[in-house]
This record gives sequence, structure tokens and C-alpha cells, in this order.
Amino acid sequence: MIEKTDLSHEKSVLIGIITKEQGQDKLKEYLDELEFLTYTAGGEVVKRFSQNMDKPNPKTFIGSGKMDQVKEFVIENEIGTAIFDDELSPGQQKNIEKILKCKVLDRTTLILDIFAQRAQTSYARTQVELAQYEYLLPRLAGMWTHLERQRGGIGMRGPGETEIETDRRIVRDKIALLKKKLATIDKQMEVQRGNRGQLVRVALVGYTNVGKSTLMNTISKSEVFAENKLFATLDTTVRKVVIRNLPFLLTDTVGFIRKLPTQLVESFKSTLDEVRESDLLLHVVDISHPNFEDHIESVNQIMSEIKSGDKPTIMVFNKIDQYEAEEIEEDDLMTERTKAHYTLKEWKQTWMNKLGDNVLFISALNNENMEDFRKKVYEAVRKIHVTRFPYNDFLYPEYDKYGEEK
Repeated sequence: MIEKTDLSHEKSVLIGIITKEQGQDKLKEYLDELEFLTYTAGGEVVKRFSQNMDKPNPKTFIGSGKMDQVKEFVIENEIGTAIFDDELSPGQQKNIEKILKCKVLDRTTLILDIFAQRAQTSYARTQVELAQYEYLLPRLAGMWTHLERQRGGIGMRGPGETEIETDRRIVRDKIALLKKKLATIDKQMEVQRGNRGQLVRVALVGYTNVGKSTLMNTISKSEVFAENKLFATLDTTVRKVVIRNLPFLLTDTVGFIRKLPTQLVESFKSTLDEVRESDLLLHVVDISHPNFEDHIESVNQIMSEIKSGDKPTIMVFNKIDQYEAEEIEEDDLMTERTKAHYTLKEWKQTWMNKLGDNVLFISALNNENMEDFRKKVYEAVRKIHVTRFPYNDFLYPEYDKYGEEK
């Protein structure tokens, strides 16, 4: 049902609102991320629109005056897609499409579309297809008034459309069928996890595009697909890794993102089971990203939702080679010093200092501080293994006592 399509860059506009809960700086950050999502899906952002509002307009999300501005720009520049940063109700989407006469997507649709492009295995495709159907079900009534939605492009991949009189029944049946299929695969994967023996399980978790797959390739000497785009990895990859003589299983998982659609969290339940059943988490963070602290908070929130927030965790701050602190000229007496001006050394003296020894600063791409990484992971895995099998203590000496690697 899900087809991958090679796209020429579609001209798109982004639309968001500034509220009491979401200030101008926060909106800019969200729209930056939305632009990267659009680029990942195959689109080209031409312009951004924003409006100050107490709350979204229940009919058109933004006000009528701003909507006229957007409509004028869309017509003059032959824009094909309008993308809203927040999830639209079925009524809002229908009304906006009538006004703008172009494709209207929201953040959720865009993320689902990227997942549809990225899904490689039958299992991942089934998970994405289920999420798409669950998202489409309450929106079916509005969709059938314009069958031109069947044209291709961003947001148009996925479940095909049926006659109005049978659509809901067919979609509900399809959802039930996909859930049954996933339940069968989940049982198979549960058996696979059970057959991995008593090896310690380590999972890479983190925001999307922080370098988890690159780190996986570096540490396991394998070829996991890695790319500077969001959600490059959807399928869970498990590799046996040996540091010195200590073997363990390393799992690369799907990246998280703010406002992650609930449909995806639910349909990727089995993928997240890999995290739930792991013994140790490596929380990878892109320290070169200006909002990495918000990313950490988003990941921690999802980890709490899947009841994995209390697992032993090592914070791995990646991409130190790309980190650049903003500088203030000596004669500049006006600029106030903020976190953006912190050096890595200064960051280490902040809340990171409270994390104790469970912090690493590396560059997986350039192999910087990877020896420290191996040592830290070795000691953490060894501690779990020796607790589980006390009689194996002599097999795995402390890292420094093992002797130099040859």
C-alpha cells in the first residue's frame, strides 16, 4: 500500500502561530525543525508565515487576514503545499484546502509521510501503514469531497482511497487486519529476543539525526544506513559487539522527535520493546544543536511514557567536532552572555556535572574520544554482567587492568 516516490522539490510554505505557551523563539525553533522535515520529505520551503494568537482559529487555524496573505502568496508563487506546524482537525484541513486550493498538510502528516518513504522492511511498512490508517480514519469524511488528493507528492503516499459508502468499514477492517499482523510479528520478535541468550543488551536512544547510526557503525564495524536527514533509521538493528573480550548486544532504534504522532508511538510498540528490554541505555545527544537540552527533555518524556526512564543510562554527547560557542567581542558591553556562548569545558561544569561519571563527549564521525567511550561502556556492561553471573568475574577484568589493546 505504501509506495516510495522520487520527488522533485515541491515548493512549500510553513505556517505556525505564536501563543502564550509558544513564544517567537520557540516557534522559530519548531519551524526550523519543520523545514528540515520538509526537506527530508522532498520539499523546498519558500516562505514562513506566523501569527500572534491566543489560541488557534477553530475553523482555519490562523486568522482570516493572515489566511488571505497566505492565499495571495500561494497563487503568485505557484506553491503546491502548505504545511502547518500543529495538528489540524479534519474540519480545519477541509476549510483551509477550500481557501488555498493546494495540498494542506500538518506536522503529523509530514512525519507519517517520511516514515512511509523510509520504511524498508515489511514490518516497518506495516507499522507505518497502521499509523496512517489510524490517522486517516477520523478525516475520511472531508477527504472524499476532493479526489484530487490522489495525486502524488509529499503527504500523498500511503493508503489508497475507496468509495465513500464503504470507506470507513474498509479502513476499520484494514486496521484490525494490520493489528493482527503486527501481533503475529511481535510474537516472533519476542521469541527472537528470547533466543539471544543471556548477553547484556545495550540500546542507543536519542532524538532523530543525532548520530546514533554513525555511532553504531563505528563501534560495531557494521554498515547501518546513516544519512544527515531525519528518521534515516526506522528498522531496529541489533549487532553483537565485543569490547576487549566482553560481548554484548547493541541495538540502534528509531529516533524520537517533538510532537511525535501518538499513532506512531503505538504502532512502533514492538520497536520500543527493544528499549524496554535493554539493560543499559546510551542516550545520544547532538551537542552541536542549539536546542539540545530540549531534545534531551523530549526523549526523557517518551522514555517515561514507555516506562524506561529509570534504566541505567550513559549520556553520550556526540558531534563535539561541530560544536562552536558564540563569541563576544572584548569591547562589546551590550551583548548578554548566554548558554550559546558556553565552551564545552563550561558546559561540563553545569547540570552535566551532576551526572557524575555517566557522561561522555565524543565525535563518532571523527573517532574522537572513542577510547573513553569503549572504556565507559565496557565497565557499565561488565558491572551488569558480573551482577548477573558472579562466577564470570575473572573472565572480564577491569578495563585498565586488561592491558593495552593490540
